[in-house]
Amino acid sequence: MTKRDLALDLFKTFKTGVTRKPNKPAPTKTVGQVGDPELIGELLSNMIEEREWNSGLAEGNLFITWATIVGAEIAQHATPISILDSTLTIQTSSTAWATQLTLVADNLLATIQNDPSGATIQKLRFIGPQGPSWKKGVRVIRNARGPRDTYG
Repeated sequence: MTKRDLALDLFKTFKTGVTRKPNKPAPTKTVGQVGDPELIGELLSNMIEEREWNSGLAEGNLFITWATIVGAEIAQHATPISILDSTLTIQTSSTAWATQLTLVADNLLATIQNDPSGATIQKLRFIGPQGPSWKKGVRVIRNARGPRDTYG
């Protein structure tokens, strides 16, 4: 999968009025005139397919339907946080819940993989509740006071 420039694609689409990948054959003839309205569902389906957004939508559906996938009791105490490299990170309401869900992780992973949303999850990672943090972003400097270095 190659990365594509969204702005350049939108500019070409606006300029030519045709949306297609460079390696695909030209689209077949349209039913109506060039300016005729089209169904929004068809347009969105075509755009999702052309831009290869299917996996991202499947992951988004996992977050939306989390309570129905895992059940109400687990959903009350566990919330999906992120998906990175096919690893779903789940934050729990307490460390006890993180421990309990770790024990049933194989069953929970099988339930998520069997869900029709289509998310490709290979591993689960459970984290407990966290205290407040002043850290902003992924990178930090060791032994630095961070944003508190300007106080007093």
